[in-house]
Amino acid sequence: MTSDQTRERTGFRLHGRVQGVGFRWWTRRIAVQLGIAGSVRNLPDGTVEVRAVGASGTLQEFESRLRRGPRSASVERLERFDVGDFTADDFHIEP
Repeated sequence: MTSDQTRERTGFRLHGRVQGVGFRWWTRRIAVQLGIAGSVRNLPDGTVEVRAVGASGTLQEFESRLRRGPRSASVERLERFDVGDFTADDFHIEP
């Protein structure tokens, strides 16, 4: 990412069949392909939470892919949320 591109931050919460289907590993692979930094984790309520930092257009593409998910998943709903001043240099899977 060049220095003149504006980096934005956003969070996504994914509902549906998103745990136990490789969603976190798939998300990390897509994020790395797109040059997005951040994290992904399973939450106790069965959702997956993603925090992402990247160029606006890239984040839109990332959101589009998250809505589809991997073949084994079934995303019923995606919610965006504010992540405040969240920063990251790479993309990782949280335990």
